[in-house]
Amino acid sequence: MRTERYWEIVQVALEAVFANRSRSILTALGIIFGVAAVIAMMAIGNGARQEILEQIKMVGVNNIIISSKYEPSANEEDGEESEGKSESKKFSPGLTLADAKGIEQIVPTVEKISPEVSYETTIIKDGVRQQAKLNGVTPAFFKVFSLELSHGTMFTQEQSENGNPVCIIGPGVKAKFFALEDPIGKHIKCGSIWLKVVGVLEKRLSGHAKTANMGVSDYDNNIYAPLQTVLLRFKDRALVNSGSIANGGTTVIFSGNSMMSFGSGGGSEESSNYHQLDRIVVQVNDSENLGITTKLLSQMLKRRHLGVDDFEITVPELLLKQEQRTKDIFNIVLGAIAGISLLVGGIGIMNIMLASVMERIREIGVRRSIGATKNDIILQFLAEATLISISGGIIGIVLGLVMAKIIMQTTDILTIVSLSSIVVSFGVAATVGIVFGYLPARKAAEQDPVESLRHD
Repeated sequence: MRTERYWEIVQVALEAVFANRSRSILTALGIIFGVAAVIAMMAIGNGARQEILEQIKMVGVNNIIISSKYEPSANEEDGEESEGKSESKKFSPGLTLADAKGIEQIVPTVEKISPEVSYETTIIKDGVRQQAKLNGVTPAFFKVFSLELSHGTMFTQEQSENGNPVCIIGPGVKAKFFALEDPIGKHIKCGSIWLKVVGVLEKRLSGHAKTANMGVSDYDNNIYAPLQTVLLRFKDRALVNSGSIANGGTTVIFSGNSMMSFGSGGGSEESSNYHQLDRIVVQVNDSENLGITTKLLSQMLKRRHLGVDDFEITVPELLLKQEQRTKDIFNIVLGAIAGISLLVGGIGIMNIMLASVMERIREIGVRRSIGATKNDIILQFLAEATLISISGGIIGIVLGLVMAKIIMQTTDILTIVSLSSIVVSFGVAATVGIVFGYLPARKAAEQDPVESLRHD
């Protein structure tokens, strides 16, 4: 009996909502846009969080990146000014393998260390030519950055120590040069040297412009050879002496019965780079030790480089976490604005329902006179407000999903809609309807039946 009574009340509320469609839609607009805004903003927040997690994977966990820093030669300077600068410039050996070994031996918080050198070069195979980056790395590089092979093998200890002409290629290089064949065991020419392919990396998210500043490159389109292979067979900048760098000349180095010549390239940027290594990646055993290890590395390298500030230390994970915190604050602000939209929508429901009560005083009197109780009247008007807010919530969810999809397709912003955002926004919409619908419902129930029947 009670269930039938409640169902009758809901039917009366539905009839009232549909009898005033335009007013009901306008009333629900605040809820619709509020729910859509909450879902879209939370989708942007989830996407930003996912990007940060991907970037942390790319830069590695608990990593500190030590990058080489140097000033490119400036031939346009007049002679006197250049001479004055060269006299005042201090000597530094630059970033070298000795630095990497020293860090590994001395700093107790180091878990792994990955010295690296990279050169822009030309890849050639079967007449196909492409610019690419040749990276000289140690086996620790792949562990530090959690890089896995899709097939093939990693460098062996013997290959790394002896500088064997082998390489691991990214999936982008495989797609370009080995689209229809298995690259394992094949040879590819990098600059003037031939390298045998022993492995292919798994495809993963490419480096973004944001993380490029943190030392992250596009893993998919690079070639990786043992560090000793690159230094012995391709180029070793440590063999170029300081005189050749300062004068822009050519250095000739005699080694046994052989002679090697290194040109400066007319004072190009490459000739002024005296660092043997481009960077050293230090993986710390605990994230709590990142700060103290960074300070220790800075002091240690300054002593080794004779006080010359020719290196830069960055902690990508801390930078990314700071970026995540900034985005979280931004998302909280946007979420608060969206929440205000829901609040405004609830106030709109209350205002419209109060106006509806004043318009329907005679209807209330008729219902009371034929046996409706105060609770029945309260439930009727409360049901109307709840139906409007729930309908607005459903439409808002659809609109929010569409907005999230449009944002992702028209911009480079990743959006991820979660079930929790839908549940939360819909729950808030329903709650708003109940809370802000109660006051008008209470006002309707308190109307005097006799006075209501006399109302025109």
